Amino acid sequence: MQMLFQADVGKQTPEQVRATFWKACGEVEPEVQGFAEDLFRAAVMHQERIDQLIVSNSKHWRLERMSAVDRNLLRMAIGEMLGFKGTPYPIVINEALEIGRRYSAPESINFLNGMLDSVARALLAE
Repeated sequence: MQMLFQADVGKQTPEQVRATFWKACGEVEPEVQGFAEDLFRAAVMHQERIDQLIVSNSKHWRLERMSAVDRNLLRMAIGEMLGFKGTPYPIVINEALEIGRRYSAPESINFLNGMLDSVARALLAE
């Protein structure tokens, strides 16, 4: 989520994010770094579709009006839904909400939960 945030808010390319992000993190276990890179790659690869899903499942919220943390948390979770078909959607949603509790505003949790549940139902219907 932090890598997506850096790309979004900093207007950086994925390559620029990769070149700087890990240097600022310090020591990171290889499997954690690998999984984060995989999530980032999936979200970047599917970004157009992800943003369409966010827009089509949000009521009265334009993408650019959402907080940057919430927008990129949604992108990360939906990217995982699209890129890691073997992970059950409830697990993806629960993990995203846990990250949201740490980085997002308390009042955002219900919004994130509703959005991710709506997107998951839309993807299951396809």
